[in-house]
Amino acid sequence: MAAPSSNTCGLTERSIRERVPPLLTDLYQVTMAYAYWRTGRHQEPAVFELFFRNNPFGGGFTLFAGLQDCLLFLRSFRFTDEDVEFLRSVLPPATDPAFFQFLRGLDCSGVTLRAIPEGTVVFARVPLMEVAGPLAVVQLLETSLLCLVNYASLVCSNAARFRLAAGPKRKLLELGLRRAQGPDGGLTASRYTHIGGFDFTSNVQAGFQYGVPVAGTMAHSYVTSFTSLEEVLPKTLVAVNGDSTPVDIILLTKGWLSRVCELLGSQPGKIHEGELAAFLSYAIAYPQNFLPVIDSFSVGCSGLLNFCAVALALCELDYKPLGVRLDSGDLCRQSLEVRRVFRLCSEHFSVSAFDSLTIVGTNNITEQSMAELNEKENEIDVVGVGTHLVTCTQQPSLGCVYKLVEVRASPRMKISEDPEKSTVPGRKAVYRLIDAEGHAFLDLVCLVAEAPPEAGVSVSCYPLSCDTSCVSVIPAQVICLRQDMFTKGQVTQPLCNATETRAKVQSSLQTLHPRHKRLQEPDSYTVALSEKLHTLVTEIRKGSSNNSNFLLAN
Repeated sequence: MAAPSSNTCGLTERSIRERVPPLLTDLYQVTMAYAYWRTGRHQEPAVFELFFRNNPFGGGFTLFAGLQDCLLFLRSFRFTDEDVEFLRSVLPPATDPAFFQFLRGLDCSGVTLRAIPEGTVVFARVPLMEVAGPLAVVQLLETSLLCLVNYASLVCSNAARFRLAAGPKRKLLELGLRRAQGPDGGLTASRYTHIGGFDFTSNVQAGFQYGVPVAGTMAHSYVTSFTSLEEVLPKTLVAVNGDSTPVDIILLTKGWLSRVCELLGSQPGKIHEGELAAFLSYAIAYPQNFLPVIDSFSVGCSGLLNFCAVALALCELDYKPLGVRLDSGDLCRQSLEVRRVFRLCSEHFSVSAFDSLTIVGTNNITEQSMAELNEKENEIDVVGVGTHLVTCTQQPSLGCVYKLVEVRASPRMKISEDPEKSTVPGRKAVYRLIDAEGHAFLDLVCLVAEAPPEAGVSVSCYPLSCDTSCVSVIPAQVICLRQDMFTKGQVTQPLCNATETRAKVQSSLQTLHPRHKRLQEPDSYTVALSEKLHTLVTEIRKGSSNNSNFLLAN
């Protein structure tokens, strides 16, 4: 396993500057900014909110991720001369040249971002981020911020579900880079699946850039590239104990192979010589990190026997082999047989290292098959997950949106024919209410000017799942979820590395009641509006209805 890089924060910021320049946006953001500028509205104070409408994967929760990247993006947001010249070439020729000079001077020094901390469990319709500042600037930020939050939160939540399915003890290895949606998707997945609960990644760049622990074994191609023991070079290995005399590892392994076959009653004629050669070659290269894939031909007739022979030879030279990987067939059944043989070798040959060998399982693992591992008897210590983790096959998008809620200190609301697409107006505060057992039970969305709810005091509110019914609750504890994250061009909270954010995820998940964390048919978590905010929504709806015929009336 590779050690994390010590310069992850600097690498992350450089990566954001390179991967998320101001031009990584939709063209209509620029055309709207121009229209605001032409009408003299570009400096009007405006507030946008970022949220999503439904928890992904049919689940009861989501993890908020991508905030740190958003903060670094805001800190580096600036159009270069080259950017501006490109925009000049794609906007209509009649565009006022002075607009391009305006763009060249833009930055986020007038932007304020308030957000729920990254790694927090969040729920549908709760505003995750509030972005306030000059109208033209905060409009230009929309697409980039959505891009940074949507997939990061989705794949982080997917990883957390895999972690819940696997249980707390089993190690999880992410190996989805080759199946990810491009290089950036693969790198993002490796980072945020670790934050969501995975222990390791196979992605070397993620280890370098984000400090994610890196792990790996070998591919079937390495095994099948060998055909005979003649290809094993060098053929010797020096023991750990200080004796510098090279030992003929091939001869030593052959002796152990005969003893293993005799112990297990196996037929030596079915053992694949090329596989044994591959294992030997790899063990000579990495005698302290020997963990081969053993199903290239037959686990029971060849792979397991060859591994045991090579591993026993390494143990005789005082090295400690790591274990094996299974990549096909019935992983549970095979793992039981593999563990049985390990224990038998340990007892019969008095080799205690075989008691702690690791069994890795990889074979198109889904959330469902991960959950089934806990229901079936098996001996799998580490599960590697790729395709279904990084591509989020159950749901490809979280669907975060970025909506205007205030202009010139006046609340704004989108009133849609589809009630689910309506927005909640005004600047807000978000509070999480905790019950006497320490579990979160309700997120209360209030107007920012309201007094916060208090522990032990009854709170009247309107759950979003029920438009008219008012309920009263008494929290044992109240947590303010919103924090100032970016002000006057500066990040105002300490930036966390992946390991620190990962710990926050687990801590936040612990506050959820098990019924909200169920992978299938979880109970819905309650998100509610305060009385004052509910009243504001009602008044704006009525006002919109009353004003809908003003042209005909005049």
